[in-house]
Amino acid sequence: MKQWLVVRPPQVPISFHLDRRVPSILVGLSLATLVAMVLSVGQGEYPVPTLDVIKTVLGVETSNPDFAFIVMTLRLPRTLVAWGVGMGLAIAGTITQGITRNPLASPGIIGVNAGASLAAVTLIVLYPDLPIALIPLAAFGGALTVAVLIYLLAWQGGSSPVRLILVGVGCSLIAGSLTNLMVTFGNIYNVSQALVWLAGSVYGRSWEQLMVFLPWLMGFGLLSLLMSRELNALQLGDEVARSLGSRLELQRGLLLLSSAALAGSSVATAGSIGFVGLIAPHLGRQLVGPSHEGLLPVAALTGGFVVVVADLLGRLLFAPIELPCGIITAIVGAPYFLYILIRDRNS
Repeated sequence: MKQWLVVRPPQVPISFHLDRRVPSILVGLSLATLVAMVLSVGQGEYPVPTLDVIKTVLGVETSNPDFAFIVMTLRLPRTLVAWGVGMGLAIAGTITQGITRNPLASPGIIGVNAGASLAAVTLIVLYPDLPIALIPLAAFGGALTVAVLIYLLAWQGGSSPVRLILVGVGCSLIAGSLTNLMVTFGNIYNVSQALVWLAGSVYGRSWEQLMVFLPWLMGFGLLSLLMSRELNALQLGDEVARSLGSRLELQRGLLLLSSAALAGSSVATAGSIGFVGLIAPHLGRQLVGPSHEGLLPVAALTGGFVVVVADLLGRLLFAPIELPCGIITAIVGAPYFLYILIRDRNS
């Protein structure tokens, strides 16, 4: 029995080789995410019954006219933002681990998230009157600047995965220090907003913020999927990739750009939500294996599910106090990171 499915979109000169487990896993993750989203929309200071949540989303009249405002204005955009941000961080993490060939790498660890955070905090603290739509642009600019800087500093006749990681850690420390400096000397009101944002939260996210973020997620997510075969080649090592005809530096640069764009726009939208870019790719590999044609969409849905559940738990665990979802992902992600570190050390 064949272990692979070949998918060839019509009128497009490209094909994808998927593990046979991928379709069923994608359906299962989609259903689990849908259930989590319905539960998330229904929970809060003003609970909405599950059936009424579904009716409201479908446009069916309910017994309480207030449900429409609670669901459609307050909670549904927040939940969709959590889902999208989780997918963006997961794809960015999968790409980062692929181009560095390191299972412990993620945009947060190599400095891309720190660059995005620095740019966004600078905008929040120093220029609070600027339109909200500029924050994703600033965060993307910060993430891209750090990504380019990492690439240039790691260049020695070519880019090395090991040098990318080492330089990235250094850039992360520098950007983190500058962010702390900004927080220390900024206006107290603006700094308080920045601190909440840095904790990683989707509280108060609106349809406007979702619409600003979606083009980044869809555009660079599609680019990443189209380059999944190139990412597979990079996993085999530079020499093997070159022998297969890969344009190594161009492909690595485009993938790094995609990772920076997805991480930057995600951080700009929901703040610094840690460990999603590390956890989701590992869970995806356990489900469907290392081939990136299937791994990227599975990791994306896994990341979306993780952040939606983290946001739900943040509202329920200490209600009526809300914990930012970034704190929940850190509580789960830090021990998982140590587990991976110990496992790989003994392997």
